[in-house]
Amino acid sequence: MMRRGWRLGAVAVLAAICASGPGGPGVVRTASDLGQLPTDRYDYTPQDYQRSQRAMALLVRQCMAEHGHPGFPLDPRYPSDPAVLTAVSTDYGVLDLAVARRWGYGWDPAKPLAPQPKGRRMTNAEYADLPACNSDANQRLTRGIDLKRDWLYASTRAIEVDKAVKRDPRLRAAWAVWSRCVAEQGFPRYPDPVAAYTTWQRGSDGNTRHTQRERATAAADVTCKRRHHTAELWHTVRARKQTADITRHRDRYAAGLLALRTYRATVADVLRKLG
Repeated sequence: MMRRGWRLGAVAVLAAICASGPGGPGVVRTASDLGQLPTDRYDYTPQDYQRSQRAMALLVRQCMAEHGHPGFPLDPRYPSDPAVLTAVSTDYGVLDLAVARRWGYGWDPAKPLAPQPKGRRMTNAEYADLPACNSDANQRLTRGIDLKRDWLYASTRAIEVDKAVKRDPRLRAAWAVWSRCVAEQGFPRYPDPVAAYTTWQRGSDGNTRHTQRERATAAADVTCKRRHHTAELWHTVRARKQTADITRHRDRYAAGLLALRTYRATVADVLRKLG
């Protein structure tokens, strides 16, 4: 029954895609185009990150003033600029054909993924007191939360669920079809799209070299994903595995969600008082 149910769900997904027509609204260019996943509500979001960074900066500035550093910037540069390595990851590999053709498995170097600090460079004396203030701010924002048991639970389960997704025979069959399609266009027979994405050499900023071979491979990768609806089927398998895991560990997920809501409330309180 589970196998039949999955097939019906996959058929419904593909029917909606095909109805939109080639190049229409149903074309997947980013992971968000595939829709929400069951565990999304338990995740720390980009908006959470932005708000927490602002709250952290306000708390640190307050702390630094108490340590004799009035006027500490909200977004300071370090006394000497550190080497920055951008971590690159993807759920489904590259999806946008235009991006693949132009940048391969990387991105426009004129648009760095890691924004540079906008404030002044901090002094050595400020830098010496910064770790203590960062620690105080972190403790303030995570007060009342069991970080190991609740806060990290969903991300810990995500690792295990992802392993189960990769073992799913339906997904492995979809990857095999995609791999054969890429190989038929003259490129290596990668085991899955993530292998194709991660094989290219990257610089200290995490970006690739955008070679002709890389760009051609990425374009074939995306073309085959679209032809065989690889990302859509992958997304369906992930959703089903996540739903099963949430059902199996409902109380623990609920505790994790409560921790996330507690954190958001604390961040909102700091922004209201100091922002």
